[in-house]
Amino acid sequence: MWRWVRQQLGFDPPHQSDTRTIYIANRFPQYGHYTPQKFIDNRIISSKYTMWNFVPKNLFEQFRRVANFYFLIIFLVQLMIDTPTSPVTSGLPLFFVITVTAIKQGYEDWLRHISDNEVNGAPVYVVRSGGLVTTRSKNIRVGDIVRVAKDESFPADLVLLSSDRLDGSCHVTTASLDGETNLKTHVAVPETAVLQTVANLDTLIAVIECQQPEADLYRFMGRMTITQQMEEIVRPLGPESLLLRGARLKNTKEIFGVAVYTGMETKMALNYKSKSQKRSAVEKSMNTFLIIYLIILISEAIISTILKYTWQAEEKWDEPWYNQKTEHQRNSSKILKFISDFLAFLVLYNFIIPISLYVTVELQKFLGSFFIGWDLDLYHEESDEKAQVNTSDLNEELGQVEYVFTDKTGTLTENEMQFRECSINGTKYQEINGRLVSEGPTPDSSEGNLSYLTSLSHLNNLSHLATSSSFRTSPENGTELIKEHDLFFKAVSLCHTVQISSVQTDSIGDGPWQSNFAPAQLEYYASSPDEKALVEAAARFGIVFIGNSGEIMEVKTLGKLERYKLLHILEFDPDRRRMSVIVQAPSGEKLLFVKGAESSVLPACIGGEIEKTRIHVDEFALKGLRTLCMAYRQFTSKEYEEINRRLFEARTALQQREEKLAGVFQFIEKDLILLGATAVEDKLQDKVRETIEALRMAGIKVWVLTGDKHETAVSVSLSCGHFHRTMNILELLNQKSDSECAEKLGQLARRVREDHVIQHGLVVDGTSLSLALREHEKLFMDVCRNCSAVMCCRMAPLQKAKVIRLIKISPEKPITLAIGDGANDVSMIQEAHVGIGIMGKEGRQAARNSDYAIARFKFLSKLLFVHGHFYYIRIATLVQYFFYKNVCFITPQFLYQFYCLFSQQTLYDSVYLTLYNICFTSLPILIYSLLEQHIDPHVLQNKPALYRDISKNRQLSMKTFLYWTILGFSHAFIFFFGSYFLIGKDTSLLGNGQMFGNWTFGTLVFTVMVITVTAKMALETHFWTWINHLVTWGSILFYFVFSLFYGGILWPFLSSQNMYFVFIQLLSSGSAWFAIILMVVTCLFLDIVKKVFDHHFHPTNIEKAQLTETNSSIKCLDSMCCFSEGETVCASVGRMLERVIGRCSPSHVSRSWSASDPFYTNDRSILTLSTMDSSTC
Repeated sequence: MWRWVRQQLGFDPPHQSDTRTIYIANRFPQYGHYTPQKFIDNRIISSKYTMWNFVPKNLFEQFRRVANFYFLIIFLVQLMIDTPTSPVTSGLPLFFVITVTAIKQGYEDWLRHISDNEVNGAPVYVVRSGGLVTTRSKNIRVGDIVRVAKDESFPADLVLLSSDRLDGSCHVTTASLDGETNLKTHVAVPETAVLQTVANLDTLIAVIECQQPEADLYRFMGRMTITQQMEEIVRPLGPESLLLRGARLKNTKEIFGVAVYTGMETKMALNYKSKSQKRSAVEKSMNTFLIIYLIILISEAIISTILKYTWQAEEKWDEPWYNQKTEHQRNSSKILKFISDFLAFLVLYNFIIPISLYVTVELQKFLGSFFIGWDLDLYHEESDEKAQVNTSDLNEELGQVEYVFTDKTGTLTENEMQFRECSINGTKYQEINGRLVSEGPTPDSSEGNLSYLTSLSHLNNLSHLATSSSFRTSPENGTELIKEHDLFFKAVSLCHTVQISSVQTDSIGDGPWQSNFAPAQLEYYASSPDEKALVEAAARFGIVFIGNSGEIMEVKTLGKLERYKLLHILEFDPDRRRMSVIVQAPSGEKLLFVKGAESSVLPACIGGEIEKTRIHVDEFALKGLRTLCMAYRQFTSKEYEEINRRLFEARTALQQREEKLAGVFQFIEKDLILLGATAVEDKLQDKVRETIEALRMAGIKVWVLTGDKHETAVSVSLSCGHFHRTMNILELLNQKSDSECAEKLGQLARRVREDHVIQHGLVVDGTSLSLALREHEKLFMDVCRNCSAVMCCRMAPLQKAKVIRLIKISPEKPITLAIGDGANDVSMIQEAHVGIGIMGKEGRQAARNSDYAIARFKFLSKLLFVHGHFYYIRIATLVQYFFYKNVCFITPQFLYQFYCLFSQQTLYDSVYLTLYNICFTSLPILIYSLLEQHIDPHVLQNKPALYRDISKNRQLSMKTFLYWTILGFSHAFIFFFGSYFLIGKDTSLLGNGQMFGNWTFGTLVFTVMVITVTAKMALETHFWTWINHLVTWGSILFYFVFSLFYGGILWPFLSSQNMYFVFIQLLSSGSAWFAIILMVVTCLFLDIVKKVFDHHFHPTNIEKAQLTETNSSIKCLDSMCCFSEGETVCASVGRMLERVIGRCSPSHVSRSWSASDPFYTNDRSILTLSTMDSSTC
C-alpha cells in the first residue's frame, strides 16, 4: 500500500523494462489475460508552473537565494519583536523584488503555456476503426496510426509504415532538431510499404518492440513482427525507420506512421533538458562580498548590543526618570532581552546588505544582452545571421577569458569543400580547370607523358580514347587505366549518403570522363560537405550519380546507365572512422566499397598501392587538405550469405545491438583492396589569422582541438597563424604505452624548461592524449601551460571536453571559452565557462547548445575585446557601487546610536529607508551599467593588449573592494559629523529661532547622502547621453520633489507623520544649504584629487591608449571626447579639466580619422548610439 502511494506521488516510480511493446492500431491480443503497458499522452509541456502551483513553487525558488531568505528572516523578526523600524521598511523592498521577479517569470511561463496550447491543439489525422478521423495532437496515443502530409511536421515519434511511393521511402528535413538542412531518406519495411491506403492499413496485424525513450536523436533500436497468413515475419528497425517529432516531411505527398514515443517522451522533448547552470566569476565575487558585509553587519549589531549593556550598567542610564520599566520588564530573562536587542540592531542595520542588487544585476544582464544582437559589426550579410545570446548570465565572463579552445573544420575554415587532388593506384592527380592532371609518369607509361585525364567534350565513346592526343598511350594501357579510374570514381559515386533533388536526368552526357550535364541542373544534398564535394567531382569526370530509386542506385558511367542494388549500408561512426556500402553490380557481383580516414582504412588493406598512397596522403595533409581513402572488396556468394545473416542477427537484437553491429562491421571491413585517396580543400575563413594574433596579443592562449590527422591540422595551424615558423614545435604522437608516454612527456618538460626563451607549440594526438590523461595528468598539464599554442588532433568529442575540464580545475582556475560549429563540439561548448557556437554548415546543434552564437570566427575579437570589456567594467562598477552606497546609507545609523544611548532610535524616516534603494539611487547605476563606455570601442578592438588590464577579475579584487568600502565609510563619516557639527551645538538655525530636531538632522544627512552618491556615479561616468543626464539629475530632482510632497501634506492614510513640514523647514535655512554644498564638495573633492593623482602619476594602459589616440589621426581624448582642429584657450582649459575628471559629453564629439585607419568604415553599432562612417567623421 505504501509503495503504491509513493508511486502515485512520483517518489517511487514503477519499474520499467528496458523495452516497450507496441501493438499497432492498439489491437491487443484477444487470448489470455493481457495488461497493456501504460504510456503518457502526446501533450508537450514546456511550462514550469500551473495556476495552482505558481505561487508556492515560485516563492520556494526565490527564497532559495540567500539574500531573499535573509530579508525574509529580518521581516519576520520585525513582526515578532519590538524593533526600531517598521516591518514595512524590510517587507516592501522584499515584496517589490519578489513581485518583479515573479511577474517576469510568470510572464515568460505564460508565453510558454500559449506555445504549448498551440502545439497540443494542432489538428492531426489518425486511423481509427477503419477510417481517417481528425483529432488534436495531444490526443495521439502510443500505437495510433497517424497520417502526415507534405510539408507538415510529425506530431510524435513515428515508425514509418508506408508512403505514396512503392518502395515506402520518404524525405524529411530535421532542421528544427539539429539544424541540418539536407534531405534525409527514411524507409519502411517491405511488408508495410505496400499498405498505402487506410483500408489496407486496417488489416495490418503487427507488434513493435523497441527501446525505452532516450535523448539521442540518431539512435533507435527495435524490431517489427508482422503476422501474415499465420506466419510471423521479423524486420529490424533502426534510425532510418524513425520519423522524429519536429522534423518535416518533404518531397513526399503523404506517409502513414505508428506512434512509438509521445509527448514528453519524444526525442525532441527529451532534448529540452536544460544545460548545467554556469556561474560567472563576478557572481562568485559578489557572493564573497555579501559574506563580508554580513560579517560587518553582525559585528555592528554585536558591538551595539554590548555597548548598550555597558552603558546601562549605570543605574541612571538603565532606568532614567523619564523611561521607567514595568515590573514585567524588570523580571524578564536577561538572555532573551540580549537576544532581542541583538535582533533589533540587526534589523536596524540590515540595509547594509543591498537586496535590490540582485534585481539590478538581472536587469543589467538581460537588457545588456540585446546589445550583442543589435551590433551590426557582428552581422554576417551573406548568411543573413546576427549574433545570438542564449544566456545573459555570462556577459561579463566574455571579458575574463584566458583560454580559447576552438574546433578547426567549420570554425577556422569555411567548411566549403573543393576537390583538389587524388591518388589512384599509386598515381597522384590534381584537378585543373575540370581536368585530372597527373604529376609525373604513371606506372604504365614508359614515356612518362600521360598529361591528364580530361573531360573531353569532343569524345563520345571509348574508341576515341586510343586515338586522342590527350592520352598518347596504347589502347591496352588506356583501357586498363580507364578501369582503374572507373572503379575508383564508382566507389566515390556509390559510397555515400548523398541525396539528389528531383531534376531531369535524361541529359546526362555520354562521353568518356565527361558529363554534358550542367552542374547547376543537378543539385546534391549531403550532411557532410566532404561527401558532396567528392560526388560532384566524380560527376565532373563522367561518373554521375543520378539518384536512388528504392534499393537501386543509378550511376551513369561514360554515357552508359548502370543500376546497382544497394544491399547494406554500414553507417559511419567515430570509433571506426569509416563508412561502407555493399552493392550488387549489374553483372551480379557483390562488392563492398569503403571510405574513411587513412588510419582506419589502410590497416585493413591487403592489396593495392598502399605505401605510395600513404606517402601521397601525407603530402596532401602537409598542404592542409582533408584526406579520405577508398577501398573495395569482392564477396563470393557464400561469404555474402554469412555476412547477410550476421547483419540481420545484429540489427534485430534489442540488447547490446551497437556492440554486436561493431563486431560484424569489423568482420566485413577486412582484406580490402586499396583504390586510392581523395584530397579536398577547406578554405580558411576571412580574418582568422588576424583574430588569432589579436587573441594572442590579449594574453589569451589558443588551443585547436580537431579530429583531423596531425599533418593536416599542423598545416592549417601554420596557415592561420596558430603556429608560426619561429615556434619550436613539440610532438606527443603515436604513444603506445604508459611508460613510453611518461618518458616522452619528461623529455618535453625538460625541453620547455631549458628553452624558455623561445616560444613552444605542442602537437598531441588522441591516442597519446588518452595515455597522458590516464596516469600523467599533472606532467601533461605542466607542458601544456608552458606552450604558447597547443594543437590536439584525432580528438574524440569527449576528449575535447576532458581537456577543457583539466584546464578548468588546474591550480590557476583560468576562465575558458570553447567555440565550435558541429554536433561533435557540443560537449566541449557545454564544459567550458563560456560556450560559443558558430552558425555553420554542420547543423545548429552547437549554436543551440551554446551560450552565444556568431556566424564567423572573426567576430570573436569584437565579442571579447569590446562587448566583454564593456560588460565586465560595467557590472564590476555596479556591484561595488551598490555596496558603497549602502555603506554610506547605514553607517550614519550606526554612528547615531552613540548619541542616543543605543536606544535603537532610527536616524531616517521609514519611507526614506524603504525608497533609498528602490527609487532615489537605482536608475543612475542601472543606466550606467547599460551604456557606459570608458574608452572608444575602436581603440579596444585595435589594441587587444588592453584586454589584459581586466583579466583575472582585477576590477573586483579585494584591493578595489576595500577601496570602495573605505570610501563609503569615509563619506558616511563626513555626512554624519558634518551635519552634527552644523546643528549639534546650535540647533536654532532658522531666522525665527525655531530649533531643528531629530528628524531634521536625519533628513539633512539623508539629503547630503542622496546627492553625493548620485554625483559619485556621475564622476564615474565617461560616456554621457541624454539618458544619463535624465536619470542622474532627474533622480536628485525626484528626491526633492517627493520630499516636498511627502512632508508638505498631511496624508490621511498614515497613522503618524514625523516628517510633516520637516523638509520644507530644512530647505528654508541658508546654513543647511551651505552645509549640504560643503559636505558634497568635500566628499567628491577626495575622489577628484585621487583621480588627478592617478591620471598623472599612475596612468592605466587604457588612459595611455586614450592619450596615444589623441596624437594620432583620431582626434579623440576619451571614449567619445573628440575635438575639432581649432579651439580657443578656454576650450583648451576645459579640455584639460575634462581630461582630469575623465569624462566628456557627446555634444563635443567631432570625430576625424582618416580612411586608412584600421577601423570599421561603417560602424553602425548600437554601442556608439549613432550612425557613423568614414565620410561623416
